[in-house]
Amino acid sequence: MSRYFLDIAYNGTAYHGWQIQENAHTVQAELEKCLSTLLRTRIEIMGSGRTDTGVHATHQIAHFDMEGHLPDDLVYKLNSFLPRDISIQSVRKVHDEAHTRFDATQRSYQYFMHQAKSPFLEKLSYYHPKVVDVPLMNEAAKKLLGEQNFESFSKVKTEVNTFICTIKEARWEKQNDSLVFHVTANRFLRGMVRALVGTLLDVGLGKLTVTDFVNIIESQDRRKAGRAVPAHGLYLTSVVYPDSVYRD
Repeated sequence: MSRYFLDIAYNGTAYHGWQIQENAHTVQAELEKCLSTLLRTRIEIMGSGRTDTGVHATHQIAHFDMEGHLPDDLVYKLNSFLPRDISIQSVRKVHDEAHTRFDATQRSYQYFMHQAKSPFLEKLSYYHPKVVDVPLMNEAAKKLLGEQNFESFSKVKTEVNTFICTIKEARWEKQNDSLVFHVTANRFLRGMVRALVGTLLDVGLGKLTVTDFVNIIESQDRRKAGRAVPAHGLYLTSVVYPDSVYRD
């Protein structure tokens, strides 16, 4: 039995998130169906983490186990079978104990917003026409760096052992009429990025000061933080592993 990592991209608009659910259309279910058909055996995959309904990914990683050798043209065949909103970028052989969720050392997300109305960005970026103070949002975003308790930005009633995360990057970038929030951490809580963006927007709109933002982090109370922004602006963009997990 050999283990493989798949590098996957998808537009999440039509899906109820990554993870298989009963009576729901999910990315994981589509991939398992296509892999099982092509490899003529029951294949189950494990993703590096969940993405919620409507969230996209440019680099999601999933692993699966397979007896024998994979076809050389598996990536081509998968992309022929899969719907147009899911694509496979690569498949790599890894060590048998490698795990896409537990071996990841860091993950990165980007949240996209546009401030000039565009029909071409619908469901791919969050339309937010109000003027925001980007330098002030970046000043607040710096307060996120390092190891901290981020319970204030987690979905409630979520089963985790700890709310501690280490954020390595958190910054806003302005690109013409668009804004992009970049965030990288060793791990993320459920709903964390969307809640961070919503709260930072409150800073940019003058509803909160940077000091207020710090107080929200320290409160460890989701009720103190801002709203979660819509899912369709969020993209999982990178999952990083140590070189030691790969066989090639």
